[in-house]
Amino acid sequence: MKPRPTGGSGEMKSVKALIVFLAVLAASPVFAAEPTPVSWATATKGGGFQLFGKNLAEVINATESQLQVDTIATRGSRQNLELLEAGEVDVGQVEGNAARIALDGIGRPAADLKVLSVMYPNPGMFVVRGDSPYESIEHLKGQPIAFGTQASGLRILANDVLDGLGLHPEKDFRQIILDKAAEGPQLVLNGQAEALWGAGIGWPGFVAVADGPAGGRFIPPSREQIAQIRRKHPHLQEMKVPAGTYKGQLEDIHSLGLWSLILVKPDLDDETAYRLVRAIHLGQHEFAARLPQGQYTRAANTTRVVPEERLHSGAIKYYQEIGLLP
Repeated sequence: MKPRPTGGSGEMKSVKALIVFLAVLAASPVFAAEPTPVSWATATKGGGFQLFGKNLAEVINATESQLQVDTIATRGSRQNLELLEAGEVDVGQVEGNAARIALDGIGRPAADLKVLSVMYPNPGMFVVRGDSPYESIEHLKGQPIAFGTQASGLRILANDVLDGLGLHPEKDFRQIILDKAAEGPQLVLNGQAEALWGAGIGWPGFVAVADGPAGGRFIPPSREQIAQIRRKHPHLQEMKVPAGTYKGQLEDIHSLGLWSLILVKPDLDDETAYRLVRAIHLGQHEFAARLPQGQYTRAANTTRVVPEERLHSGAIKYYQEIGLLP
């Protein structure tokens, strides 16, 4: 007798059914891998950092399905550095001068933090109402000036710029420290402050004053003052705010500042860092369409401005893949 064949049609159907079931199971949202949560520290509501972080997080989440970035409002750069060093947040936005002090260990131990990406350049200056009689930094001496929140990195920039001119916010001006960044432009618009110190491209405080009933006028250091400041603080870089950035701004504005940075905690894994920088790069056009600052948040600017040894290894891997690093 011939041996009886094994694996009849019923058995084959069962195997096929099992394969189909497993395929459906694997594709089911219930069993799909959950996106990796990323906590992202910005700054106080109404400020440039909070606006930047909120929009960039939305772009990252729309670009990279394996990440879920959630922004956290904080008091600013100084608190963000504390949270990052304590490992309480994954990512934090830090103003350039505050980042420099922390990473270089100036007056403190060097922070064990890495750079993910640049944000945008921060040329510092004052804004006054369009009908203000003040036309220079000297004219503002003795006047009530809003200098930002207590933990804002912009106050470090103000200290350096004014120190280069032999001035100090507390001694030479009637310094106003804000509880929230959004309070600054309102103080200028209602006459409680004669000027607001700020920095950056498309900074909300400057936008609010420039869009006010009397418009706005900007007071940066003069060309001679820029040279004087850099002799004492050579770490500051010459930067410009392109004409048309703010309502009524007909000419380029030249000043000093540093690039603000996106920093990450010491133990952020390479895969998450890689996915973050890839999403920022792939979503750059969308981000630039949302905010004028977004045009500067480019991979090419990061590798140009930040030394490679300061970059996170996951970021380095992606920048190598797209040919920006060897």
